[in-house]
Amino acid sequence: MTSIYALKPAVVRIALQALVCFCVLISPPGVCRLFAGTQTGTSETGVVAPGAKLVLLADGFKFTEGPAADAKGNVFFTDQPNNRILKWSVDGKLSVFKDDAGRSNGLYFDDAGNLYACADLNNQLWEIAPSGKVTVLVKEYEGKKLNGPNDVWVHPNGGIYFTDPFYKRDYWTRGPMEQDGQHVYYLSHDHKRLIRVINDLQQPNGIIGTPDGKRLYVADIKGRKTYTYTINADGTLSDKKVFVDMGSDGMTIDDEGNVYLVGKGVTVFNSRGEKIDTIAVQKPWTANITFGGKDRSTLFITASDSLYSIQTRVHGTR
Repeated sequence: MTSIYALKPAVVRIALQALVCFCVLISPPGVCRLFAGTQTGTSETGVVAPGAKLVLLADGFKFTEGPAADAKGNVFFTDQPNNRILKWSVDGKLSVFKDDAGRSNGLYFDDAGNLYACADLNNQLWEIAPSGKVTVLVKEYEGKKLNGPNDVWVHPNGGIYFTDPFYKRDYWTRGPMEQDGQHVYYLSHDHKRLIRVINDLQQPNGIIGTPDGKRLYVADIKGRKTYTYTINADGTLSDKKVFVDMGSDGMTIDDEGNVYLVGKGVTVFNSRGEKIDTIAVQKPWTANITFGGKDRSTLFITASDSLYSIQTRVHGTR
């Protein structure tokens, strides 16, 4: 008799799927829920490509953050303490994109090629045009300084969500925190309306939305939870739910709806909040993450003084 361990994975998978179907047909409701529930599609398997290993691309920085990919797949990231934004090109070349970068932290591109930067030096949100021209979009809320915009996501309609935790910086000349807490904001697509959309988290940090613009994920790094929200037509949020009992620094999402959280390496959850993969990173802190490369199947990871990549079987979204 042939052992199941000698069978090819594809044969085993087909046999298991057939058994699940038979079980569902003959069993009372709920009996096969646990078994059948694991057979829901490719997002149930890990995201790392077979045989892929973590690759160190560059190091020697002071602290890397904020990776974001442009339309071509070039990845831009910050070396925040050294006040610059760098570019890792699709052909594997490292260059400085911008010096005097406002101590930028989180970054995100829109469809027009504008780069949005959480410019922490003066607690602002910037728009950096493809030409390099900087426009300050937000510098205060209700006449008071922001805490320090940290991470940003651009909705498909052009509206901008960003987190505003408070991390006191030794390079600040400002006084104490002026806002009444650490919150999340939404800037309308015309950049004329700024509203506070979340005001009940301890320290919001990572943020990412679904490519259809319907759901928003926000990590409360101090509260050690990540939440999901429904995005309403006017930019406000509703239907708050706990996604996972884990906070995060940066975040990203792939084309299967899997969500990537970071801190001690990378942890990947499917859209139901079930852990499906982990990526160990041998650095004190993994700060942020994004997909890039020509087909957006390469995961780029900023961790402490380094930039890493690893090949996946999935693809990132815009």
